[in-house]
Formats: sequence, structure tokens, C-alpha cells
Amino acid sequence: MAVATSNGTLCYHCGNECADDHYTLDNKTFCCAGCQGVYQILAENNLGNYYCYNSNPGQTLKPGNTHFEYLDEPRVASQLVDYADKEITVVTFYIPAIHCSSCIWLLEHLHKLNASVVHSRIDFLKKELSVTFRHEGLSLRQLAELLVSVGYEPLISLQDVVKEKKGSVNRQLIMKIAVAGFCMGNVMLFSFPEYLGLSAVEQQFKQLFSWLNLAFAIPVTFYCGRDFFVSAWAGLKNRLINLDVPLALIIAILFLRTAFEIITQTGPGFTDTLSGLVFLLLMGRWVKQRTYQHLSFERDYRSYFPVAVTVIRDNEEKPVAVSELAVGDRILIRNNEIVPADSILMKGDGFLDFSFVTGESMPVQKVLGEIIYAGGRQMGEAVEMEVVKPVSQSYLTRLWNNEAFKTPENKIRNFNDSIARYFSAVVLALAVCAALYWIKMDDTGKAWAAFTAVLIVACPCVLALSTPFTLSAVLGVFDRHRFYLKNTDMAEQLARINTLVFDKTGTITSPGSADLSFSGHLSGYNQALIASLMRNSIHPLSREIIRWLGNSAKGEITDYLETPGKGISGIVNGHEVLIGSASFVCPVPSDTMASSVVHVKIDNEYLGFFKLKQQLRTGLKDVIPALARKVSFHVISGDNNSDRPLLARLFPASTPLSFMQSPQDKLEYIRGLQATKHKVMMLGDGLNDAGALKQSDMGVAVTDDINNFSPACDAILDGAALHKLPQFIALAKDAVKTIKMSFVIAGSYNLIGIYFAVQGVLSPLTAAVLMPLSTVTIITFTTLATRFHARKNRLQ
Repeated sequence: MAVATSNGTLCYHCGNECADDHYTLDNKTFCCAGCQGVYQILAENNLGNYYCYNSNPGQTLKPGNTHFEYLDEPRVASQLVDYADKEITVVTFYIPAIHCSSCIWLLEHLHKLNASVVHSRIDFLKKELSVTFRHEGLSLRQLAELLVSVGYEPLISLQDVVKEKKGSVNRQLIMKIAVAGFCMGNVMLFSFPEYLGLSAVEQQFKQLFSWLNLAFAIPVTFYCGRDFFVSAWAGLKNRLINLDVPLALIIAILFLRTAFEIITQTGPGFTDTLSGLVFLLLMGRWVKQRTYQHLSFERDYRSYFPVAVTVIRDNEEKPVAVSELAVGDRILIRNNEIVPADSILMKGDGFLDFSFVTGESMPVQKVLGEIIYAGGRQMGEAVEMEVVKPVSQSYLTRLWNNEAFKTPENKIRNFNDSIARYFSAVVLALAVCAALYWIKMDDTGKAWAAFTAVLIVACPCVLALSTPFTLSAVLGVFDRHRFYLKNTDMAEQLARINTLVFDKTGTITSPGSADLSFSGHLSGYNQALIASLMRNSIHPLSREIIRWLGNSAKGEITDYLETPGKGISGIVNGHEVLIGSASFVCPVPSDTMASSVVHVKIDNEYLGFFKLKQQLRTGLKDVIPALARKVSFHVISGDNNSDRPLLARLFPASTPLSFMQSPQDKLEYIRGLQATKHKVMMLGDGLNDAGALKQSDMGVAVTDDINNFSPACDAILDGAALHKLPQFIALAKDAVKTIKMSFVIAGSYNLIGIYFAVQGVLSPLTAAVLMPLSTVTIITFTTLATRFHARKNRLQ
């Protein structure tokens, strides 16, 4: 673990001179956390002295070494990438320099800078950039160098940087705030005679005080304000006027005018305004960073997907929460299940669909001993794997949002593409017009004041903060109550829902509470064959039947096939087994109208059917009346209509009840509702209704101790929390109200500020005070409002 020291030496990795506050590890000194993290990677791969500048005596640096050359080493690259195949690589970088919406726009358009970049996406809360690129045209090293060239150097480490930084502080930013604050205080002190009027005695010190103020202005401009210049230059190099351009411009103008007036002795300059502006801008940036870090940590390290993974321990299969999965665990991945962490295939035939990761739907065959990256979906028989890398909740969430690379643009991205790209140019134009107007009116004082004040006070950040801060706080409340939404857009979408569509099996009914029987006779061997085949399926009825059989047989499976909405088939120990609906197994005349029915045929011999009578979920009887006045209800099920009387008593009389619906029927049903302007939430198990979940305005997968997480859904709801659905919807509606109120506050701030700024009556220093003050106001308002509404809806 790195610690702050003060030895004053050269960085062991890069050779740069270290500041007083730097890092040490293994008795070696590093100038920053980035170099310390890189050294850890190199040391673990025995490459430390090969790529480090300050190597041990007698050892030399590799010829031609550059800052990121170590990324060309396959051993290093394999530890950093999230996914790699013959064509593409997916990697995630932590980018400390991300701080505004223009940063997001630039980094999400990397494909315009290099055609080998397929896709890039920013997680603003965690300052993480996920990039999918073709490694034939762009290496990992070249990608890192591309990011450096546009001013966004990645901090590369094997550690979870976001988690490691939760309890830490940004030392560089704190140092800059301290220097700016120190300089500001002294400048104000030396400026008091100028404020109060100089006496004859004090007049002799005027020149001295002016030169001292200029001396303080130098570190304020070139050290404390350096990030603004670097960001602005990076944007201009790529023909983008980002949000730091006007700020860098005003800092430069203030410094140059101050230097000119003091050197020529024509005035006192604007050192007080300059130092105050930089100090307050840095304070506003620090407040935003700390708030984002808190929201990110809450989301990724204190809340997890409410799904379970089957772990094999002592030859027994046990469901374990995904958050409890550890390296070395042996896990069972059934057909249609997602691999939750990087693992090695130990048993079975791996046939993985990586569309969740890459967007390509072509399944990839894997052999024993081969690594399977997190996010792959098994398509076929159940396989056993051994976990080799810890579960990354943030990575799974990012994959979820990248599903099929078709997720609609969220609010922040819409803001970036439609406003942030042009906002700074508009502000510059407005400032110039205001200045020209007052110059024409022969008032250069007001021209200067209007120009500087407009550039400072017109900040879009306060508008951009309203939605993400409010909805991120709401997501945190939902997470604590086992309702996990894929992104903030879904919280806003939840508030618009006016129609609820329920699947029956596994959603309205509760697993583990079924009354089950078999119509015929099953020998112990046939029971073993049935249990072995159904072990490969995660369908709720498969689990119920295995539990009823009480048979843990694990026969040899080949030719496994699962047909959604129909059934499963395969060869078990040489016997052909079919299990499913009557149309799938064989049409048989039988009394199948009393309950859900699963037919069985082995070696072309029909053996009978399982009859299941399931019970309603606990608390569901309270959910329907609570929502009856706010939404309309629909029930669509693949089962027969034997439970119609039960459902008719549960739902309002006007509720349509549809049975014997295939997956395609369910999808078309949702489309029909949407065509009549319904905003549809579909609640299902994510198996036979994956298409309907994806088509709906908000698809919710209801889970119960099993890994039925589906990329098609927009949210995951623990079955035990279904009774809280009315409260979730009410909180989402309250959140939208909060956003609208914060927009009014933010919009009023900008309009009022610009109104006074263009008149030249708003001083630059006052504008600098208002800028971070508006940010703090929005953060405080959204936080308090969200807490109030959560308490009101009994979701503390």
C-alpha cells in the first residue's frame, strides 16, 4: 500500500522528480499513484527493471522504452483487459482528468480520432472509460498513448482504483486548493490599502505590494490553474471548444492584464479576482468529485445484483449471492446463464454467446482449461467452472448497459451531444457581444466586467448535475431494497409507467410453494434421468420438479436443447429424454386443465405428466389494490387457463388475462399495448419472456436465488421485494418532481447571472463565488429532497 513520504528523489518508474508528497512501495519512491500502480504490474510479471527508469545498479532500461511500452507485454495486457478474442479487445481505464460533460463527449467519440476504436463509453461517476477496439489496427499501448495525446492519461493499476480511492483524497487537487487559498489570502491582505485608499505613508508601499501580488499570481495561474489550460488545449487540438476553454481564457486574460498593469505601473491589476476565481473553481471541482465518489461507491460496493450463482462445495450444489463469490469457487453455469466472473472451464462443453460483451451474437466454442470471460452466456448443457478473478459489480453493470450496444442515449449523453458541444462557443460569443456593446458605449470598464463575468457565471454544469445527482441517489435507495436498475434513465422511465404486464409462473406465483404430483409411475432410474436433464435448466418448473424428486443425479448429457416456451430435450446416459408441453413431447389426451403441466417421454415412451398448483407470492394481494388507481394491469402466461379463477379474484375485473401465450405472442402483446400509447412495465422471469422484457418500456426480471439475470431486462427485482413495487414507483415519480424543481433553480441561476453579467454590474469575483455556490445548492437540494421522499415512501 502506498504511503505519503518526503524523501525528495527521482520516481523509480518514470524518472521524474518527486514532489514532497509522493508514494513509496517496496522501499522505492514514485511520483504518483499511476507510477506506483504500474510498478506493481511490472513486478508481478518480473518486468520491473526491464521497463523502469531508476533500475537497480548494473541493470539497464530496455532500449526505445516509452511511458506505456510495458503494455506491449502479453502477460501484462492479459491482466488488464476485460475481454479479448481474435478481432477485438475490451479494456477499462480509470481516467482521473474526467470532470465535465465535454470530457464525456470527447472520450465517447474516440472512434473519430482512430478508426480502430469500435465503441467507447464513460462512467462519469467512477471516471472510468470502457473501450472496445480492433487490436489489429490499434494496440493497448497505442490506445493509452491516444488518450494521453488528448489530455486524458489513464491511471493503470491491477487494483480496483475506484474502490481504493473511496477513502482517499485527491492530493494534487487538495494541494492546488491550499496554494490558491494561501495566495488569495495574502493577495487580499496586500490589497487592503488599495481597497481603503492609500495614505501618504502607505503610498510608498504601493509598488512593493503590487509586485508581491504579481508573484502570488504566478503559482495561482501556472500551478493551480494548469488543469484548465491542459484541458482547454486538448479540446482545441481536436477542434472542440470544451467547458474549460472560457475558464482558461479568463484566467489567462486576468493574469496578462495584471502583469501588464503592474509592470507598466498603470494600475493594481486583478490578482484578487484571479486568485479568488481559481480557488473557488477548484473548490467547486472538489465538491463534485467527492459527491460522485460517494454515489459511485454506494452503487458498486454496497449493493449487488439480487441474483445467485450455484456453487459446488463438497459435491453439493448451493445457491450463493453473486457478491459472495470468491476466487477458487467451483460454479455451475446452466443453459442461458451469464458467467459472473472470469473463470476456467473445468467440465462440460462450453458454447458461449458473448453478445453481452461484444455485441456479436455468434456463439464461441470453448474447450476444457480455456478461460471464459465474465459476461458470456452458456448456450447448451450445464458446465462447471472455477473462478479465477473476483466478481466486478461495476463491470457487470457496464456490460448490462452496453447490451447489444443499443441502449438509448441517457440524459447526460443527450446533454453533451446537444448542448455541451456548443455551449462554450455560445458563451464566448455572448461575452464578446456584451463587451463590444459597452466598448461602443465608450465604457471600457463595463466592457471588461461584462466579458469576464459572462464567461464565469454562464456554467452548464449546474444544469447537467440535476438529473444524475437526483437519480443516482434514487438508485441507491432502490439498491438497498433489492431493486437494481441498470442506469439512471430507468429511474426516470419508471415514473412514466402506466401499464403493468405480469407473467404468471415465477412472477405472480412463488417458487418453492407448489403442490406437485405425477400422473404415472417413475422408476428410480427414470427419476435420475429426468433430474439429470432438468439440472441443466433454470426454468422455475425445472427447479420445482428437481426439488420434488429429491434426486441429485448427474448423468452424462449430450445434445442438450432448450426451446423457450416448449421444453427441454437431450441424451442422458444414452437415453433420449423429452420434457415439456404436450405439443413439444407428444399430443396426449389427458386431464391437464387443473394446473400447470409438464409432460415426460423417455426413449419414445410417454410416461405421464407432472401437475403443479402454485401459490401466490406473499404480499402480492396488497400490491394490486395499491396500484389499481394509477396503472392498468395485464396478465400473459404460457400456461393453460386453470388458474383463471384465482387470478380473476386477485386483479381488477377489467384486467385482461391471456393464456397459452408463446414467447412471440408475449412480444406482440407488448407491441400492441405500446401502439396505443401505453408505457409498459413487463415483469417476468427473464426466460420465456426475454423478448417481451426487451420490447417493453421497462423490463423487470424477478429473481429467486438463481442466476436468471437477463441482458434483455432493464431492472432486477428480488422476488421477496415485489410487495414494495408501489413504493418504488411513487419514489420515482417524486424524483422526477425533484429534477424539475432543480432545473428551475439551475435555470434561474443562469438566467439571472447572465442578465446582470451582460450589464457589466456583476464583478468577476462575485461571479466566481456564485459558480461553485450554485453547484453546492443543487447537490444539497437534490440530496435532501431524495431523503425526504424516501422516508415519505417508507424506503429509508
